[in-house]
Amino acid sequence: MEEKPTRVLACGDVGGQLNAVFSRVQSIQKKTGQFDLLLCVGEFFGTTPEAEAEWQLYKTGAKKAPIHTYVLGAASQETAKKFPGADGCELAENITYLGRRGVFTGVSGLQIAYVSGREAPQEPAPAHCFTAKDLSALVAPLTSSSKFRGVDILLTSQWPRGVWHYANNPEVNTKFCGSSSVANLADKLKPRYHFAALEGAHYERLPYRNHLILQENAQHVSRFIALATANNPAKKKYLYAFNIVPMKSMDPSEMVKQPKDVTENPYRRATKDKTETLKTGFSVAEEEEPAPQFFFDLSKNQGGPHRGRGRKRHLDGDGRGRGQQHDGDGHQQPRRHPQPTGPCWFCLASPQVEKHLVISIGSHCYLAVAKGGLTPHHVLILPIGHYQSVVELSSEVVEEMEKYKSALTSFYKSKGERCVVFERNYRSQHLQLQVVPVPLDRCTTDDIKDAFTVQAQEQQMELMEIPEHTELKQIAPPGTPYFYVELDSGEKLFYRIRKNFPLQFGREVLASEALLNIPTRADWKECKQSREEEEASCQRLRDDFQPYDFAWED
Repeated sequence: MEEKPTRVLACGDVGGQLNAVFSRVQSIQKKTGQFDLLLCVGEFFGTTPEAEAEWQLYKTGAKKAPIHTYVLGAASQETAKKFPGADGCELAENITYLGRRGVFTGVSGLQIAYVSGREAPQEPAPAHCFTAKDLSALVAPLTSSSKFRGVDILLTSQWPRGVWHYANNPEVNTKFCGSSSVANLADKLKPRYHFAALEGAHYERLPYRNHLILQENAQHVSRFIALATANNPAKKKYLYAFNIVPMKSMDPSEMVKQPKDVTENPYRRATKDKTETLKTGFSVAEEEEPAPQFFFDLSKNQGGPHRGRGRKRHLDGDGRGRGQQHDGDGHQQPRRHPQPTGPCWFCLASPQVEKHLVISIGSHCYLAVAKGGLTPHHVLILPIGHYQSVVELSSEVVEEMEKYKSALTSFYKSKGERCVVFERNYRSQHLQLQVVPVPLDRCTTDDIKDAFTVQAQEQQMELMEIPEHTELKQIAPPGTPYFYVELDSGEKLFYRIRKNFPLQFGREVLASEALLNIPTRADWKECKQSREEEEASCQRLRDDFQPYDFAWED
């Protein structure tokens, strides 16, 4: 027999407005039937004489709460005196103070974890604050069990810091909002619902997952909901109604179902680029010999006079873009890009790079004509520094790569083409993001997706579709060999390479009869041009792309 769900109401800061809240609850219950419990986060008590008078009616029994009400403790010094201590107790009939921290388990088996107040700035903590010891005492007994999968509900006064990452932005000042300790708590306890208040704002975050795609078994999703202050003049939502079947009574396959709008876990963001975190106390740059300098002239007549919109880009011999950063005195400081340990054909400052194929140079990436391209507009987006794959890129390189993708999409659209992007992180030394245009009248995006899927299956490979709002970094940690395709619809396909991956797979699919129908061009070595032909092709494409090139300077 199916478990009957528990009907729950959650409320933001009551702020002493008990009559208004309970009146609203009664109105809801009249329309939709009786709820089992009301959970109040944020400040329950007010500090005005009116709020105190209202509370006395409930405390003395003159009035009674129309529903079993459970409240968090004080979040300020002013309201701390309303609570007898850190332990929970009944404050009035039908109104129960949960305590500073703990786990409340209902008759149905519904498990509610809670932490009252704000994160303590120091020890000893004031009465309205919690400490790291409080959180450890809450987490340890729960997570030590091998059967622990998460809690049904988590109640905190404060928001978890960074909960908005990968999702819709709240209407609060994110610079000062939330607690990192609460974020860490939410990450460990994996609540199905997490409620908080104190910010006077209503915010329902997109659900987030508690597992790594393709690396861990599927787990339930978490939903974070912040509620506004009760009876607020802006009519922001302060009551949230929901039905919930306790986790312990749910069918595991039902519980781990993922909604379409699920995002990555906001508390498990990939660590910043190592170059940003590993900082030394001194610099040896002044002691190094000046690096040899390469000079790229991307004007029409190389070596000749520049046009009005002519443009140059200087790079030092170690791949540092000139004039990109300034020190405190306003002097230009060269930017360092990661360097290879040996020769590399694609590091822009390398003597091996074929500079005549370069179309555009940004601060972190450059655009080049693909050698032996499938079509005349087949290009590569490459990082200036030495990175092996997309998942190893620093955030600023990713940002510029996206700008190039966007510029190319607009460029291809003007030519009646859609773009397909793919990367093979296997038997390759330097990241090459292949960007191939396909005429709109040749095939649809679905045709392209089907061609990749079917041809992969023919070679006993299964391409997985990466869910929306998911970063490649979450699926493939640095060092993982993979093949990745991005379609113009935003859909992304991924295959984790294990052995014997066909090196020309991306080209073979696009060259196939179903798509570009140029099967003889599947292997780039069969499409080689002379140096003169390459220079002419590159110049044509450079001129053609120039109106879309954000890196072009007046």
